[in-house]
Amino acid sequence: MFDCILEKLPDGTAILLSLAILLLAGFLMTRITKLLRLPNVSGYIIAGIIIGPHLLNLIPMRIINGMSFFSDIALAFIAFGVGRFFKKDTLRETGWGVIVITVLEALLAGAIVFAAMYFAFGLDLGLSLLLGAIATATAPASTMMTINQYHARGKFVSILLQVVALDDVVCLLVFSAAASVIGAMGEGSVSAAGILLPLAYNLAAIILGAIFGLVLAKLLSHRSDDNRLILAVALLLGLSGLCSIFDISPLLSCMVFGAVYMNMTLDKELYKQINRFTPPIMSIFFVMSGTNLDVSALGAFGVVGIVYFLVRIIGKYAGAYLGCLITHEDKPIRNYLGLALIPQAGVAIGLAYLGKRILPDDIGSLLMTIVLSSSVLYELIGPGCAKLAIFKTCTLRGEEKRTIVPPKKAAEAVASGENTQSASDETEELPIVKTGEKKE
Repeated sequence: MFDCILEKLPDGTAILLSLAILLLAGFLMTRITKLLRLPNVSGYIIAGIIIGPHLLNLIPMRIINGMSFFSDIALAFIAFGVGRFFKKDTLRETGWGVIVITVLEALLAGAIVFAAMYFAFGLDLGLSLLLGAIATATAPASTMMTINQYHARGKFVSILLQVVALDDVVCLLVFSAAASVIGAMGEGSVSAAGILLPLAYNLAAIILGAIFGLVLAKLLSHRSDDNRLILAVALLLGLSGLCSIFDISPLLSCMVFGAVYMNMTLDKELYKQINRFTPPIMSIFFVMSGTNLDVSALGAFGVVGIVYFLVRIIGKYAGAYLGCLITHEDKPIRNYLGLALIPQAGVAIGLAYLGKRILPDDIGSLLMTIVLSSSVLYELIGPGCAKLAIFKTCTLRGEEKRTIVPPKKAAEAVASGENTQSASDETEELPIVKTGEKKE
C-alpha cells in the first residue's frame, strides 16, 4: 500500500506528499459534489473518509496525527472571519433581541441533545456533555455561502448573521465549561477550582484577543497589501499558539481578535485578503477531519447518530421560534429563522477534534464519528433549508435579470436605464446590507 511507502520516507518528505494527497483528494471529490449540487465541505469530508486509514489507507495515521496542528490553524482563521460580524453599530441597532434569540436556540438545542444522549441512551457523561455543547454551534460558512449566492438583504439577514456569529460564542463558552467539568472528573472529583481555572484561562484569552486586535489596527495603517497579510497571519498564528500553551481553544480569542480589529478600522479588505489565502488550509483541515471517521464505527452511529441529528434540528427551530416570539419579531422571521440555523460543519468539527483529545480513545472516536457523520448530513440539507428561509423572508438581488457587459460599456448601459452588471464584477461578492442602509 501507498502508506507503506510514506512510512519509509523521511518525515519531511512524507508530510509534503501527504499534504499533496489531501489537497488533490479534496479537489477531485468537490468536482463530483459540485455536479450533485452539494457544498464543498461535504466533498472534503468524503474524500478524507476514502483516503483515510479506515478505507484506502493512503496516509499513515502517524502522519495524520503529526499534522493535527492544522486544526488549530484552521479554527483560528474561521474564528477571525466570524469576528467581523460583531460591528458595534449593528449590535446597537438590534439590541438585546438577538442575544435572547441566540441564547434560547443554542441552549435549548444543547440541553435537548444532552438529555437524549445521557438519559435516553445512557452514554458516557463526558461524551453527552460534549455532544450537547457541540450541538449549539452553527456553520457560519454555509450560511454565508447561501446569503452571498442570492445576494439576500433585509432584517432577516441582519438577524441571521448576528445569531450565527453569537451562536459560536455561546458554543465556545458551553464547550469550555463542559471541558472543565470533564477535566475535573478525570482528576477524581468535580471542584469549583477545577471548573473556574479553565474558564479563567478563556477569559484571559479573550482579553489577549482584544489586545491583539488593537495592536493589529495600529500596525496595519499605511502598509502594503503584502505586509498587511503577513502581519495579520503572524499575529493570528501567534495568538493561536499562545492559546495552545494553556490547552484552550483558539476560537473565542481569535473571534474577539477579529471583532476588535473590525470595530477599530472598519477594514473589510483584510478579510478579503485572508479569504483568498485560506482555501488550501480549510481543504486540508476538512479532509483530515474525514480521515478520522472510522467507517467500521458507523454502525455505532445508528440510532444514536440519527437522534442527535434530529433532536438538534428540533432544538434549534424551537429555540429560535421561542426567542422570536419573546422579542416580538415578525411572523416570517419566527417561522423560518430556525431553518437557517441547521448547517453545522467547521466549528463543530474543530471542537470534536478538541473533544477527542479530552475523552478516552474509544469514546473520542465515537464523538468524531457522530459529529462528522451528522455534519455531512447537515451540509446536505442545511443550505437548502437556508435557501428556503431566505426566499421566504428576504429581498433577493440575485433574482434580478442582469445583462453582462464589458467594463467600458457599463456606464453607457447604466445611462440608458438597462439593468446591467460589469463583466469584471460578475463574480465579486456583494456586500450584505440592511434595507435602507448605505453600502460602505
